[in-house]
Amino acid sequence: MLAFIARRLLVAIPTLAVVVALSFALTRAAPGGPFDEEQALPPEIRANLEAAYGLDQPAHRQFVRYVAGLLRGDFGPSFRFRDFTVTELIAGGLPVSLTIGLAALTLALAVGIPLGAGAALARGRFLDRLVMGLAVAGISVPVFVIAPFFALVFGIWLRWLPVAGWEPGRATDLVLPVATLALPVIAYVARLTRGSLLEVLRAPWIRAARARGLPQRAVLLRHALPAALLPVVSYLGPAAAAVLAGSLVVETIFGLPGIGRHLVQGALNRDYTLVMGMVIVYAVFMILLNLLADLAYAWLDPRIRHGRRA
Repeated sequence: MLAFIARRLLVAIPTLAVVVALSFALTRAAPGGPFDEEQALPPEIRANLEAAYGLDQPAHRQFVRYVAGLLRGDFGPSFRFRDFTVTELIAGGLPVSLTIGLAALTLALAVGIPLGAGAALARGRFLDRLVMGLAVAGISVPVFVIAPFFALVFGIWLRWLPVAGWEPGRATDLVLPVATLALPVIAYVARLTRGSLLEVLRAPWIRAARARGLPQRAVLLRHALPAALLPVVSYLGPAAAAVLAGSLVVETIFGLPGIGRHLVQGALNRDYTLVMGMVIVYAVFMILLNLLADLAYAWLDPRIRHGRRA
């Protein structure tokens, strides 16, 4: 298993290097700059600001300087939030984003797997059609539609939950954002679980387990379901990407102080270092979550970690 982890990390390092290089190039290639205001700055003030932040140097020197700071754990100063460094902004918003994202993934797995398994066991009956109908709706409706709808119904009409804001320790602030992010993932997990479980239940070794007189519950939980979860585990990487991408919209709509909102503000303000810091953080978490998904897949199917195929 250690060799398997080492191989994955060796692939992750150049991937992260490419992300850093591309994000640096794309932020510099975007039109406008961090000091473009509605009222143009005097040339001497602009020159002083660019010199203070190193923007007067050639691009390759700026990149080398930025990478050297990254190796020390320094994401640089924010061009717009001048009282904070990018590291401080990330440290302030990351706990909120992590809480919402991990809660959404946990909820999606806790709800989606039982729904998919129930639909597979009730194939062709009302429960199956209901779950698959809801799954199609969950996949089809985007997050930026779900979030305002939830806020309107549960926050404004019913007044059950707060529409926006964040107070540490208040669980009600998490309900709508987490449900919004989890809903599309629940739909995908339910569909994957149903399809995979139906296929596994037709396998010869499942019929053999039933022929030995094992109870249906034991056949399902000990033999069929672990094998049926392989596609779900493979989907955890894209699911994490969907949650991270959705958090940009959700944090903005619900007024949450997470790093997703900082990324949106940084892009609008041409805050190069803030955008790059957020992109790198997202890339690191994507790599780590995909590594965890690979480890879970290898645990369920030992052939993967030994480099063998079926």
